[in-house]
Amino acid sequence: YLLKSWNSIILVVPIVAGQMAVACLASFSFARYRRKRREVLFFSYVILMLMPFQVTLVPNYMISDKLGILDTYWAIILPGIFSTFSIFLLTKYMRQIPSAYIEAAKLDGASEWQIFTKIALPTCKSAIFALTILLFIDYWNMVEQPLVLLTKIDKQPLSVFLSQINEAEIGIAFAASALYMIPPLLIFLWGEEYLVEGISRSGVK
Repeated sequence: YLLKSWNSIILVVPIVAGQMAVACLASFSFARYRRKRREVLFFSYVILMLMPFQVTLVPNYMISDKLGILDTYWAIILPGIFSTFSIFLLTKYMRQIPSAYIEAAKLDGASEWQIFTKIALPTCKSAIFALTILLFIDYWNMVEQPLVLLTKIDKQPLSVFLSQINEAEIGIAFAASALYMIPPLLIFLWGEEYLVEGISRSGVK
């Protein structure tokens, strides 16, 4: 159980941290520079987001095999980092930032990096926290990806272990499930305020 729990942490933490880093940078770019080519690229992101992950699982398997990372943690971490879900939502959120804020910062001599760190990120704080919680819960409960991309049992996360417990081990299943719920529950309680605000908020203050 402890080994599987550690496997889940090794997979989920880099995915969530990496995806949020990529999402913040990419979303700022999509929100600030709305040119035709970028809009086409953003539309392709929307198409990829609408596809169920079962459709992209086979291409991920083939690419991981070609790169030689199959049956390693990177086979799950890399596709997870560059997922399109958080980029799409965060772009929509950043586009609600009043242009007056950015124009005032530019008049004061602020660089693009300063606009990103001093205006965009603080304004989207609630959305970033909400996405972090949703991503953590989503990848903490993943089963299909590690089941296909990780053939070695000792590398599979706790979610796969729980899905394979049979009726003869029902006591272990209940005990393990109760402990399995603790990290997502703590994350939810820690960021509940941001989660509610990030989902329900339709504009910026």
